[in-house]
Amino acid sequence: MSNVKLAVIYYSSTGSNYKLANWAKEGAEAVGAEVKVLKVPELAPEAAIASNPAWKAHVEATQDVPTVTLSDLEWADAIIFSVPTRFGNMPAQMKQFLDTTGGLWFQGKLANKVVSAMSSASNLHGGHEATLLSLYTTMYHWGAIVAAPGYTDPVTFGAGGNPYGTSVTVDQNGNFTENAEAAVKHQAKRTVTVAEWVKKGQQ
Repeated sequence: MSNVKLAVIYYSSTGSNYKLANWAKEGAEAVGAEVKVLKVPELAPEAAIASNPAWKAHVEATQDVPTVTLSDLEWADAIIFSVPTRFGNMPAQMKQFLDTTGGLWFQGKLANKVVSAMSSASNLHGGHEATLLSLYTTMYHWGAIVAAPGYTDPVTFGAGGNPYGTSVTVDQNGNFTENAEAAVKHQAKRTVTVAEWVKKGQQ
């Protein structure tokens, strides 16, 4: 699968989704994909970031992670998104980036991209599934192909059993309450595999 190009695009305030993004990178590279891990721009005011030590530390620790551009979407055959939930929806930072994709959409350059998504919340029923479904709504407008993990591997159950995409519950110390690493890597491998099928079908 060395010809499949994967963009892992994330937003993370304190690091949970950055961790998920890097697990996805490892899983995809294990099956030969070329992977970029990319963050969306931070929109929160400096004062808000500075008032939260964990948020401030994460911003500083990831300052060298490339910021996603529209050209990265054109480059990618497949895209995995990773976002925390915000009241059952995606964060404004990710939504703002997606709202800039209208030009590519209009030109048909986002059609047939293979996409998948992951999420996190601070409690078990904090909007995991709603967040993923809200993100996929944009993907349907793109004409993208959603490669959700479903129940294609038992590792999904170890991560809480979310068929829409791997999701984690994050405790007050920033730890995941689920064993999600294997599920994330399976989801990444599945996304790359489906993208390879699509590429072969288009040749």
